Amino acid sequence: MKEEHDLTTGSVSKKLIRFALPLLFANLLQSFYSIADMLAVGRFVGKTGLAAISNASMISFIINSICIGVTMGGTVLAAQYKGADDEQGQRETIGTLFSIAFIASLLVTILGLLVYKPLFQVLNVPAGSMQDACDYMKIICCGTVFVFGYNAVCSIMKGLGDSKSSLYFIAVATVVNILLDIILVGPFGMGTKGAAYATIFSQGISLTISLIHLKGKDFIFQFRLKNFAIKPDKLTAILRVGLPTAIQMAVVNISYLLITGMLNNFGVSVAAASGIGLKVNTFAGMPCWAIGQAVTAMVGQNIGAHHIDRVKKTTKIGLCLNLSITFALVIFVQIFAGRIIMLFDPASPEMIEAGILYLRICCGINSLIYAAMYTFDSFAIGIGSANVAMINALLDAAIVRLPVSWLLAFLVAIGFPGVYIGQALSPLLPFIVGWAYFKSTNWEKKKLILSTTVSPVS
Repeated sequence: MKEEHDLTTGSVSKKLIRFALPLLFANLLQSFYSIADMLAVGRFVGKTGLAAISNASMISFIINSICIGVTMGGTVLAAQYKGADDEQGQRETIGTLFSIAFIASLLVTILGLLVYKPLFQVLNVPAGSMQDACDYMKIICCGTVFVFGYNAVCSIMKGLGDSKSSLYFIAVATVVNILLDIILVGPFGMGTKGAAYATIFSQGISLTISLIHLKGKDFIFQFRLKNFAIKPDKLTAILRVGLPTAIQMAVVNISYLLITGMLNNFGVSVAAASGIGLKVNTFAGMPCWAIGQAVTAMVGQNIGAHHIDRVKKTTKIGLCLNLSITFALVIFVQIFAGRIIMLFDPASPEMIEAGILYLRICCGINSLIYAAMYTFDSFAIGIGSANVAMINALLDAAIVRLPVSWLLAFLVAIGFPGVYIGQALSPLLPFIVGWAYFKSTNWEKKKLILSTTVSPVS
């Protein structure tokens, strides 16, 4: 592979930043899928449509989290084989991951179609928004195969040290998504259905472009049927990282789904405002996630190459970058909170007030703690200890976010601001656990791969 894709040599800070920047732009562009949906629906449908998208997005996040979690196993395994300079291991990892992704996409599609409506009923989605939410979710579920396929390609490219390709793929798809949102939701009057069709069509474009790109270059993997065989050892290694990571991300997003259910009790304005606030918070977290993904790939390659000091340095530099960038974004959001919320629906004073309060509480000091937590989780996943990130997700969601939110909102009777406070407090315990694990020496012999130069996990 190209020298630029080798993350085991050269300046750590320069390589980390160069690797993270394309991921940041790709993440920002990908986030425009949901942002564009909400902007279009907010302008043409109103707050009932926004509440529908807010609730449907929670289930979409769960689907995406399962997809990203499963394919993350491919990123880590490919990165460790890359660091160990084992090309056969890389090829077998790619073929196994693509097969897993296809099978998983079919299972998740069927499950999603079966559960979305009962989930909306349990979550007490406002009656005026129920049909729009169902229309949106049914279409999104049918496009799951595109999400899995695209993420499988991108996860492999990241593991092999290429973070630029995914940016090119998603750039075209984002333009298509925004144009279709404007046309289908607006002039065609398709409402939330139009937003959903725009999203899945754009995801299909991303997958198609990525496959064409890889077939047209000297890629390490050849797209022949025999190469898609599932290798048991690669399957086990991918799932050892992928399943805990998928559980981690699913637990966090399920907790947000339940939080949305709590907020639905306070009416359409609060439900819509909280959905917007979460989107803004998600958008502000994009740099943190990009750096975290870069840390995972870089740590993976260096643990495969036995460069322990470089693993530590990568994590520390990633932490400093995440804290600095997150601090700047928090300041920006706090200054312009009102104007940001009004972009979505300037005609609803109650929604604007609730949205501003969400940003005041949920995009402050807690965001810095979250940035540190996410950096340590990314490090743990990169060395193959995805179970640490999974435990942190359980601490975040089950120990803090859900119980504290419920207690403050309903038992103490603070109301919906209590839910916001519960969310703000949630990353504290996971940060402590992640920091303690990084400072220990237990992880230094942790490996996923078995090759001529690398021993298996003890």
